Amino acid sequence: MLALAGCRHPPDEEQVRQAIASVAHAAEAGDVSGVVKPLTDDFDGNAGDLDKRTLANMMRLVGLRGDHIGVTTGPISIEHRGDRMVANLTVTVTSGGHALPDQLGVYQIESAWRKDDGQWHCYSANWKQPMQ
Repeated sequence: MLALAGCRHPPDEEQVRQAIASVAHAAEAGDVSGVVKPLTDDFDGNAGDLDKRTLANMMRLVGLRGDHIGVTTGPISIEHRGDRMVANLTVTVTSGGHALPDQLGVYQIESAWRKDDGQWHCYSANWKQPMQ
């Protein structure tokens, strides 16, 4: 019985929550590959403003400058839409240095997820700063 319990995968919603948490932790650790790992190759951020490669390059720039990013996520609500999911959350981005100062603050994020090869990946996200 214990062997079967160890093989059980977390529910789909929990997998998406874990992926979001892993991105936040990776960003704080300066782990570029960890930040982009759950993104699809065709990831679209804010209707073409940011793709997977551009995000990776931004993270590399932060690392090269020796800056630190802090990421605090609020509660995550998840809505099923057919075989996909949409996760909504609030994220606060802070910095211990001079990292991208115009991009720090509180964001409202809506991210869209699909399951590819048994894993949930984010293929689209939109964000805005409601409290500027």
